[in-house]
Amino acid sequence: MPDDKIDLLLANARLDDGPDLRDLAIREGRFVPLPTDCRHVLQRIDLEGKLVLPGFVETHIHLDKARLTCACGQGTTLAQAVAEVSAMKRHFTPEDVHARAAKVIEAAILQGTMHMRSHVEVDPRAGLRSLEAVLRLREEYRFALDLSICAFAQEGLTNDPGTEELLHQALTRGADLLGGCPYTDAEPETQIVRLFDMAAAHDVDLDFHLDFDLDPNWSHMDAICEATIRHGWQGRVNIGHVTKLAAMGDAAITRYADLLASAGVSVTALPSTDLYLNGGAQAFRSARGIAPVHLLAERGVTVSVATNNVMNPFTPYGDCSLLRIANLYANAMRIGPDGFAPCMEMIGSGAARILRLRDYGLRIGDRADLVVLDAVSVGEAFAGIVPPAMGFKSGVLSFQRPSARICHPGFSSLQPSDI
Repeated sequence: MPDDKIDLLLANARLDDGPDLRDLAIREGRFVPLPTDCRHVLQRIDLEGKLVLPGFVETHIHLDKARLTCACGQGTTLAQAVAEVSAMKRHFTPEDVHARAAKVIEAAILQGTMHMRSHVEVDPRAGLRSLEAVLRLREEYRFALDLSICAFAQEGLTNDPGTEELLHQALTRGADLLGGCPYTDAEPETQIVRLFDMAAAHDVDLDFHLDFDLDPNWSHMDAICEATIRHGWQGRVNIGHVTKLAAMGDAAITRYADLLASAGVSVTALPSTDLYLNGGAQAFRSARGIAPVHLLAERGVTVSVATNNVMNPFTPYGDCSLLRIANLYANAMRIGPDGFAPCMEMIGSGAARILRLRDYGLRIGDRADLVVLDAVSVGEAFAGIVPPAMGFKSGVLSFQRPSARICHPGFSSLQPSDI
């Protein structure tokens, strides 16, 4: 093959809000310089000015307990939701988890997600059954999505005998990192210490559910940051929810932002779940309860927003659109057009740093994981939650969404091939 062979040329792509369109050349799954001779282009697609973005990055989702809405009641508090799912997961089977999670993965792919971190509960109730299913899914959908699996102790560690050994087994069977939930543990700080020790022994990253309430008077962020520095795990620890930040004063937020930045601990907000579960006693008067991660980002913290749960007692909503989640965050935080691009980074480059993705972006040499949206700017795509029209994983078409059509008077009837 000639050196200037191009597998795919995407012509007339819009990469930013400027008027100029560009051509993108892809060879062996990566962006390469445009060839001087186009005779060796194997495939050319004219994007006609559509917006191109790197594939979206989901940093926090629960595939194993998704789509349970029809099988159980609706918990209105965090404790109720944990209890309902705890009872149900005793009866989870690999086949059941696989079927529900596959629907979520496919929905996410169609919404432009190409990288995903899923927490999978590993404890004496679930055993390793859910893990077995998600490991299968990781291989089955590798053509369209990179799936990272976090072996997760939802219901504690010190108070849940057998969980620690199962976490070790999960890592040896193929889980990529560890997750914990100190606020459900009888000894939360001991859980933090044990999980850091385990992560160091297996050389894996950590992702904690942390500070999921609206009491600003105490926090486990200090313990997490101290352990991160002590183990040299900077850049390898993420904390999710951290809704206490939503109730803190400006000085406390600044202090924690600087602490998190210096410790290299990233933060993920989960807008849909955090809005639904926080402040339930106040009903429609309740506080938003979403960590203001855009303020953390301004002081150097790596941040993301993510889906968390999909149609279960924790969150009875979800279409797996990360663009919708980022839009929801901006809406709740009253962020206007000047802040749309930074919010987009929370499902893009910022989220990619949390997952420690290499070669993420649209530069020469980056992996050609990209989504195409029928929009003329990032702002338009963000404000209108424009659905992706198509996506390419390593330069290969991974999904395509037909354009919707308005049927004006006189429009011809649908043919069978259109349905």
